[in-house]
Amino acid sequence: MDEPTKKPPVPEEEGLLNKAKNLLDKADDLLDESVEKVKKSQAFAKATDALNKAEEYVENKIDDFEKSGMKEKLESMADKAEEKAGGALKKLKDLGKNLADKAESKFNEIADNLKGKPKEDKKPENT
Repeated sequence: MDEPTKKPPVPEEEGLLNKAKNLLDKADDLLDESVEKVKKSQAFAKATDALNKAEEYVENKIDDFEKSGMKEKLESMADKAEEKAGGALKKLKDLGKNLADKAESKFNEIADNLKGKPKEDKKPENT
């Protein structure tokens, strides 16, 4: 029987790896060209200009806010509000304590009154 003869492999002109590399290079070049076209377009220029103006506007407003002293005013208001809240809390605690003391006094007074009253005995029946 004839054994199949092994043919020497035909050298490929380009291997799969080389083809992939070339394809990637072409894609990279195409992407670079597209980016350059976009950068040169009017829409990109307008968008860049608008973004720069917005950035400048925000920076100016931040500077204005810092120069206005509003941050210090807000901190001062917060400190004053905290002090007033602390005072009000102290007054409420004192009021609560006074009410509790008065309630305790009334309860003790009522308890003393109940202790001091003689219990009514049942009247004996006349038969």
